[in-house]
Amino acid sequence: MFKFFIMGASMCVLIYLVFFSFDFSISEQQEQVEVVSSATFDSLQLTYEIEKAAEAINEPAENAEDDSVWRATPGYSGIEVDIEASYENMKEAGTFDKNKLVLRETSPSVHLEDLPAAPLYRGHPNKNATAFLINVAWGEEYIPDMLQTLQDNNVKATFFLDGSWVRKHPSLARMIKEEGHEIGNHAYSHPDMAQLPAQKVVQELEQTQRIIEATTNTTPTWFAPPSGSYRDEVVELADERGMRTVMWTVDTIDWQKPSPEQLTNRVLSKLHPGATVLMHPTEATSRSLERLIEGAHDEGLHVGTLSQLTSEKRLPAKR
Repeated sequence: MFKFFIMGASMCVLIYLVFFSFDFSISEQQEQVEVVSSATFDSLQLTYEIEKAAEAINEPAENAEDDSVWRATPGYSGIEVDIEASYENMKEAGTFDKNKLVLRETSPSVHLEDLPAAPLYRGHPNKNATAFLINVAWGEEYIPDMLQTLQDNNVKATFFLDGSWVRKHPSLARMIKEEGHEIGNHAYSHPDMAQLPAQKVVQELEQTQRIIEATTNTTPTWFAPPSGSYRDEVVELADERGMRTVMWTVDTIDWQKPSPEQLTNRVLSKLHPGATVLMHPTEATSRSLERLIEGAHDEGLHVGTLSQLTSEKRLPAKR
């Protein structure tokens, strides 16, 4: 009898241990499920917050186009949030942090160089930038002061040089290049390009290219017709020689000798993202240049060369 009692007790203990172990295993699994479920929820929540932020930030790239009014208009890169890279930046902390978002630019599928020959009047209207175009065929006495103002304000401009002027003032042409400014072609003898026969147009373009290359070791990729006069054939001939024709958006009309106040008021009242500003090395422009730079910066515009303006690369919204 005692033997059966011991066996019964042992069975009870064994059954208890089995049930206890089974119950403990279930509890442990439940805890693991809860931990996994919590981690999964946090991961999904973080991904959701990143995706919501992306909806507000993402902008598609815009292709270059031959606009019916503005003609050759450069493209502008888009911007988008890299969801996976942003998640990797935030997953350790497990919370959303806008400062850890990873942004990347997206490229247009049509670029400025893909467009047919057409004059360019402005950069992309969504780019917070402007370019100063300085046409030089006379006024050499004001160039040193203008270069100093540009240097003091850490600004680069695009100087379009007349070939005969470069021949007369090679040291000034080299000074412009050495200061880091962009150099363009402004024909050789400041003619009315719209009225010249094709052979003479080619001569004006090529002669200026040769002397600029020989003097500054620079090959211009931009051409500014003197007085803005051209015909379609001129644009095509320049394009065949690796130069896009450039016009302007805002004119200082500095050749009329306005006061510095008149000049700055005129330009700043018309300035906008993507604008190109035409000027010459005159006393009025020399005295107005610093205020023009400050005014552009006050409008949140970066001031740079024409190539910087027409680049697809994005810029910060404000300076």
